[in-house]
Amino acid sequence: MDKLLWMRCFVRAVETGSFSAVARELGIGQPNVSRHVAALEKSLGTRLLHRSTRQMVATAEGQRYYAQARQALDIIGEAEAQAHGQQDPHGLLRIACPESIGTELLIPALPDFLRRYPHVDVEFRLGDAYIDLVAEGIDIAIRGGKLRDSTLHARCVGQSTRICVASKTYLRQRGTPLQPGDLAAHDCLVYTLLAAGNDSWPFRDGDRKVSGRMRLNSLDGIRRAVLNDLGIAYLPAWMVTQELQSGELVALLTGHGAPPVPVNVLYSAERRLPQRAAVFMDFIAQVLAKVPGLNSSKAVPTPSTCPK
Repeated sequence: MDKLLWMRCFVRAVETGSFSAVARELGIGQPNVSRHVAALEKSLGTRLLHRSTRQMVATAEGQRYYAQARQALDIIGEAEAQAHGQQDPHGLLRIACPESIGTELLIPALPDFLRRYPHVDVEFRLGDAYIDLVAEGIDIAIRGGKLRDSTLHARCVGQSTRICVASKTYLRQRGTPLQPGDLAAHDCLVYTLLAAGNDSWPFRDGDRKVSGRMRLNSLDGIRRAVLNDLGIAYLPAWMVTQELQSGELVALLTGHGAPPVPVNVLYSAERRLPQRAAVFMDFIAQVLAKVPGLNSSKAVPTPSTCPK
């Protein structure tokens, strides 16, 4: 009985979504992979995977077991690497982060990271929705705002300032708000995943209720909507740097902005942090330190300009 092999087959099946891919990777044939996973399920007395002709998904029990099994395999892998004199980080790094940060900041910088660490593979989970790091087997997650989950550790890698913006066309048609209370008369682009509440925007003097005809669960979607004259947006300043500089968008209520919020890299307090995750956190900090709007020493120019 090689339970370690069973665990490897299961973990890689969850990560690849395919017994065939695991078979090719381990060189043991697809029927053997299926038998090993079945043997693991029998030994544990529970089903770990839902299988169909189209997909393979971990059960709730499988997700919990995957997180612990992957950690165990990481520890074994690092011990073996050190025994062979290999000190470089290795293995699959799973990262959850907002789609905007992932696609616009991290992925363009990734070639440098992959060159530095040739034995690390990277998997991104892009999206703005909250996910359970342990249950999903995520090594690190990037999130804005204060840490509220005591089961997580956080490393601050930046400070994010949000700003109200609108297109000149929209402002010509609807007028320019001069106070946060003026937003009640405007179409505001509502971000449905905002931690403070779907219909509440924070300002220096307190939160303001807003409403509008469009609601979106994507910050990039909101940026595209505001560029198409659909309303006023409340976005991280770094996302609209170019549009502000080009004049496509106008900064509003700049004297009323709320204090910046921390941008944190989060990881489970219950799991040992793999070396590959530790070096990627350093990498993230270096990338974000160069971004105006995420670094207090590199402010985004936000002149308020009324449309003519």
